[in-house]
Amino acid sequence: MAARQYFLITGNYWAFTLTDGALRMLVVLHFHQLGYTPLQVALLFLFYEIFGVVTNLVGGWLGARIGLNRTMNLGLVLQVIALGMLTLPAAALTVPWVMAAQALSGIAKDLNKMSAKSSIKLLVAGDQPGALYRWIAALTGSKNALKGIGFFLGGALLSTLGFRVAVASMAVGLLLVWLASLLLLQRDLGKAKNKPKFRDLFSKSRAVNVLSAARLFLFGARDVWFVVALPVFLATVLQWSDWAVGAFLASWVIGYGIVQSLAPYFTGRRSGGSPGGGSAFGWAVALAAIPAMMALLLGSNADPTHVLVVGLAVFGILFAVNSSLHSYLIVSYASEDGVSLDVGFYYMANALGRLFGTVLSGAVFQASGLTACLWISAGFVAASALISLALPKHHATITAAPAASDVDG
Repeated sequence: MAARQYFLITGNYWAFTLTDGALRMLVVLHFHQLGYTPLQVALLFLFYEIFGVVTNLVGGWLGARIGLNRTMNLGLVLQVIALGMLTLPAAALTVPWVMAAQALSGIAKDLNKMSAKSSIKLLVAGDQPGALYRWIAALTGSKNALKGIGFFLGGALLSTLGFRVAVASMAVGLLLVWLASLLLLQRDLGKAKNKPKFRDLFSKSRAVNVLSAARLFLFGARDVWFVVALPVFLATVLQWSDWAVGAFLASWVIGYGIVQSLAPYFTGRRSGGSPGGGSAFGWAVALAAIPAMMALLLGSNADPTHVLVVGLAVFGILFAVNSSLHSYLIVSYASEDGVSLDVGFYYMANALGRLFGTVLSGAVFQASGLTACLWISAGFVAASALISLALPKHHATITAAPAASDVDG
């Protein structure tokens, strides 16, 4: 039964992620073609990220109260509505309308992700940290590989079908997935035994709080150059076609997802063990050097194509391991009763990091170029590494969260 539910959850997550990745590429490239500046393109995603922050915080509480099956299905149907909003004629796609659609998509994405990651905690026995690490790595890695395929799909569909038809076709496909999920996903999955109160939104676990802060800087470091600055740089400075930009970023995300799936092997803990805070610190230190080296090379007039292709590959490998470690640690640290509360709080920090990174990606690139974005990325990863020093050094699964009445303050 657990395996069947795992595959259903993963299938839902895959389908959603495919549309999410494709939509991201469609919006970036389509509105850039319409003459939007990098900062204006970044601002189209502003509500996507802002509502992601709110959704992760409230969504974890909602999942603990009504069940993760319902929050996952709610995410799917909201994404269908968001895609439908973007099928209007071009003249009706005003900036406020697109931002509103992106807001719905941001809510949908984080409901779906929070539900999927939280569910795995409930499907793996608490005394099997090694198995939990492998299941989380497989889910996260496969999701990101699909997101990469979504990037490729978005670029290809824009070139062949155009923006409106591409978005409509994705809406129909995801609608079918939602209908199947309503019928097959286990009822009351993840519903807490004791209904959490609204004041329980904020995590009371020091490990979860520290990891959330590290996650914020880690994902800010990626998005500050990857979300807007990189695709616009490839399209304008290097003169790559839409198809080429989509294919390149898709290949990177697919490779990144594969590495995430293999992270238990890379960290040397494949056979029954599990990593702790020391691993998170070490891998973050290694990652911080890559954007700094890329910035130095671009500043020395090295061939930008070679610097970006090679540097992005190395960055992707190291970032994937860092991300997979974090994804395992949060599920490991989270309380089993109402797991979505801790996971939601953590992904709230993740969304906040993406928000900062997305806005900075457009603003800094427009003002100072890609090299400046890379220096900020290096600084953010260094901050994530320093924060990780405060994590527990060894595996520490939290089996029960303290009740609100037992916590001072």
